[in-house]
Amino acid sequence: MRFRAKISDAGCLAHFSRAVATVAKLAKACALRLTAERLVFVAGARGAAGGARLWCEVRQGNVFDEFQMEGAAAEKNEIYLEVTPENLSRALKTAQNAKAVKIKLTNKHCPCLTVAVELPSLSSTSRVVTHDIPVGIIPRKLWNDFSEPSVPDFDVSIYLPALKTMKSVVERMKNLSNSIVIEANLNGEMNLKIETDLVCVTTHFKDLGNPPWGSQKSSQERDLETMAEARIDIKRLLQLLAGQQVNPTKALCNIASKRIVHFILLHEDVSLQYFIPALV
Repeated sequence: MRFRAKISDAGCLAHFSRAVATVAKLAKACALRLTAERLVFVAGARGAAGGARLWCEVRQGNVFDEFQMEGAAAEKNEIYLEVTPENLSRALKTAQNAKAVKIKLTNKHCPCLTVAVELPSLSSTSRVVTHDIPVGIIPRKLWNDFSEPSVPDFDVSIYLPALKTMKSVVERMKNLSNSIVIEANLNGEMNLKIETDLVCVTTHFKDLGNPPWGSQKSSQERDLETMAEARIDIKRLLQLLAGQQVNPTKALCNIASKRIVHFILLHEDVSLQYFIPALV
């Protein structure tokens, strides 16, 4: 079982660091799934994280200059590791001005992801800062626990408003309630609602647009004005909005009424999916 990768481009390094930092904000522990084409951070696969699930995928082709891996099982060339994403994020933060960063699976008293940061130097000799991050090896019999979550049949798919705006709204609302209702329709309208015995507050967003792949089937079965809604934990939503650093070029959510809200953030070679189950 071997893994070795290298990033030399400053932009790619910053992009990867932001993706890891986002994962670290959303999960204290996760699985890191390594394949020949991608790295995937998986959290909440076995009911952790308060029911929320995370799937963050980094396609390695345009990010890493070198990427070599050899899995433990010949029939399935993959490696599954238990990692603390905050430790990896901290190591990458020391690499902001690095000439190159190498990441390698090593065994130093225990399995580790060794991050070697090559820093610029005034002399001809490079300075290298090394971080050894302990990891756990996930056995083959548990790999199915970390497969990609299936997306439920949703009632509405809608593009999100500017995430900074949405974050600002939710931050104000969290002082009023522990839960928030997200509702949207196939006419590009979305509402964020707080409903308590004392107060009802609603923020309306219009003309957001609906992804065509999400609305083709549903639009034939549903009235465009009909709202799909789900009540979710407001802290989970704010955790996503406050923690994301990938600066997505596309952000959308799928709502399965009274069941789940599925968020998707896309930016170049990184995609992040976050599933928040509806509260009863």
